[in-house]
Amino acid sequence: MEKTLEYADLLRLMDDRATAFQAVVAAAPSLDVRVPTCPEWTLLDLVQHLVEGRYRWAATVAAGPAEGPAAVTVPEVPQDRGDVPAWFAASVRELLDALREAGPDRECWTWWGASQSPRTSGAVARHQLQQLAVHTYDAQVAVGAPQPLPAEVALDGVDEFLTTCCATTGAWPHKPAIVDYHATEGRSWRVWLSADGARVARHPGEGSEPAGVAAWGTADELVKFFYGRITAEQLRVEGDPGIFDQLIAWEPEV
Repeated sequence: MEKTLEYADLLRLMDDRATAFQAVVAAAPSLDVRVPTCPEWTLLDLVQHLVEGRYRWAATVAAGPAEGPAAVTVPEVPQDRGDVPAWFAASVRELLDALREAGPDRECWTWWGASQSPRTSGAVARHQLQQLAVHTYDAQVAVGAPQPLPAEVALDGVDEFLTTCCATTGAWPHKPAIVDYHATEGRSWRVWLSADGARVARHPGEGSEPAGVAAWGTADELVKFFYGRITAEQLRVEGDPGIFDQLIAWEPEV
């Protein structure tokens, strides 16, 4: 697989995306605006989701190896909307401090036990960067000012999603298939789907077995497709797009 971001870069970029998210919240005309990409939520709901997640993952990383996520008490939502950005910022500091203290190799509970990602603080940092990046985009959409994910975040995000959220040992319940993803920045990935699960690797290159379906887009577009922010129709697709529908609906048992 392509070399991933260094741990220090993950923390730096998490802080950067958190700062961008905080700026959107501070400037929003109202925290009651709806978030079109998370249609059940207002902007305040989105902030609360992130705050709860930052504290929960900070405690989970600090706890080390465990059978489940750490229990945590989250500070209550401020009554004054002017205090909400600082409330969010404090949760990010809590997570970043826990990650700095742990370093990249501390084992800890994660929900992706059967994937190709390790169960470590480094993998948590990598996934949480993507959570902050995608939800920053959501907040920007809510106020009418969407921006692409930063290039280095998006490129790492394609690889991170596939190895963490797609790779699994759970049996693929459909006809075996090969799915290719091509980022216009020059990186490509292949997913093999079979009774053995989903396996991810860098694309083997010219002369390899043809894919059942392949998608091309910028890394930003691919990440947004993975997280349901755009549809396959907004990418260049060749092959059977029904395989994407099967992938989206798949809930593997492991």
